[in-house]
Amino acid sequence: MRRYTKQIQVVETDLDELNHVNNIRYLEWVLQIAGEHWATLTRPDWEASFIWVVKSHHISYFRSAVKNDALELETYVDQARGALSHRVVEIRLAGTDTRVATCKTEWCLLDKSRLKPVRMPEAMLQAF
Repeated sequence: MRRYTKQIQVVETDLDELNHVNNIRYLEWVLQIAGEHWATLTRPDWEASFIWVVKSHHISYFRSAVKNDALELETYVDQARGALSHRVVEIRLAGTDTRVATCKTEWCLLDKSRLKPVRMPEAMLQAF
């Protein structure tokens, strides 16, 4: 399982009325890092033929993130079979093992021209 990691800094616009990171912002980060990870793995023929769509997200929160927190986001696909993959995004305080949130997302691979589910090619499974 190939992992992809990035660091971000919490800024004012990430916050909600309670002055911690807004739930929607976590979801935006999850989608952003998933796309960035996919960009490191994909090939031009896959980009031309396939598109990923979300079936479900499940986010567990462990502590609040606040303005100026440095966060580390790490993602990987822990299962992939048929048209479905299960991606995990772990969010921690940077440089620590302190968990902020974990999101588990089920993705479905679609044929781009027909918008119908399609099995992942073996090379794609190996890329994960």
